[in-house]
Amino acid sequence: MSNLLRPPVIRSALGVLDRSLFSKTVSLAAASVADKRNIAAWRQKLLKDNSLLGLERIQGVVSHPDQTLASQGTKCLLLDPKIRAQEPETWTPILHEGVASKEIGVIPYDLTLDYDYWSYEDVMKSLLPSDLRDEHDGIPQGFNQAGHVAHMNLRERYLPYRKLIAEVIVDKNPAVKTVINKVANVGTESEFRTFAYEVLAGPDDLNVEARENNCVFRFDYSKVYWNSKLEGEHSRLIDIFQPGEVVCDLMAGIGPFAVPAGKKGVFVWANDYNPESYRYLGENIKRNKVWQYVRPFNQDGRVFIREAADLVYAASTNGEYAVSGPNRREQRNRHPNSKTTDKSAPIPKSKRTLIPPTISHFVMNLPASAITFLSHFRGLYAGREQLFAPHAGTKLPMIHVHCFAAKADDDSPFTDICERISTEIGVEMKFGEAENADEVSILEVRNVAPNKRMFCASFRLPPEVAFADRPSRPL
Repeated sequence: MSNLLRPPVIRSALGVLDRSLFSKTVSLAAASVADKRNIAAWRQKLLKDNSLLGLERIQGVVSHPDQTLASQGTKCLLLDPKIRAQEPETWTPILHEGVASKEIGVIPYDLTLDYDYWSYEDVMKSLLPSDLRDEHDGIPQGFNQAGHVAHMNLRERYLPYRKLIAEVIVDKNPAVKTVINKVANVGTESEFRTFAYEVLAGPDDLNVEARENNCVFRFDYSKVYWNSKLEGEHSRLIDIFQPGEVVCDLMAGIGPFAVPAGKKGVFVWANDYNPESYRYLGENIKRNKVWQYVRPFNQDGRVFIREAADLVYAASTNGEYAVSGPNRREQRNRHPNSKTTDKSAPIPKSKRTLIPPTISHFVMNLPASAITFLSHFRGLYAGREQLFAPHAGTKLPMIHVHCFAAKADDDSPFTDICERISTEIGVEMKFGEAENADEVSILEVRNVAPNKRMFCASFRLPPEVAFADRPSRPL
């Protein structure tokens, strides 16, 4: 079946996509059901007999190829390619029984497949020369999507075909309207992780709307950093944060950690060095109505580490809080027309949640350099030992620092990360469990390149770092 239903091989001129060349007719057999009321019953019989065509995206029940019979409502069931209408020896016992009883007939059927049927991978394998593909790279198909924009990072050997690739991506992904290709490495051209790009297909419109974790984000993709492949990592950390805690997001971007956390009732001091990210962060805070919980800042993350601790402490000392009213379910239950309204039940009151004096988590999602920021945690809570255990029930902050490391089959990436963390904070840290003193838990987030992986290293800030004397000036 795989050979029979492969798309035609097409080697058109570079950049030319002739969709009509993808039409292909496949000769099959079909079971014509005399009484259309028996279609479902025969479908079940032939399914158990492994006689039906098992092909995704193909309607198994079709009209009879004879127009007169089709107009009378006669239907057919497409059969597996191994079954030939003119060769009874290929029929299964169920088919023989059906034909003998005249309940069905086995007839030839020409199935026409066109460009719309073939997948992106099918089309690209037909268009690209085989010498461009190998068992590791396959074909270029991965992209980062932000709203209607698909962002590719094509290897050099595919660049002559980039317009063709982009055109097929638009065809096969209804949500994609614009395809761009990165022409410089993120971080090497801009300190704000933006990049130079070229438009391969569609309009040069990078004002997008993305949805993630029940939040809506709007931004200009050319001016800020966004990676849809990190949604799982965003969700993982947000699930760890607890309502009423304070999180400091040092490299917040436009808010993929901060905004959903705020929606959960987590206080977030969200900072980003990019003025455009800061602007869109503020807009997304308002758009998602989390302004009581999320506060935006536009500073160098190194400076903001200790400043955030001081600002949170001041907010708590001043008695600042967030007010939350009845949730939607409670509001519906109190509606006069609600069948569940209990007239004797007290009306839910608004709830005040005070900002606690300490930060529970620091998030540092700048994998290229975040580890180098760790030295600035020295003296974070100098002189405020009484806020933490054993003087109180509060633990020192958990640090979540994203980083890159070389791909390896052993524990060498973990050792490397721990050594880099140890160098920056001045305390020897070992791979282990984050809740244990001087240990780091390390989770692989994703593959970035063939020999490069992104990790998240989490550890609780050692007391000798948190309570050390603060440097007289920024490091």
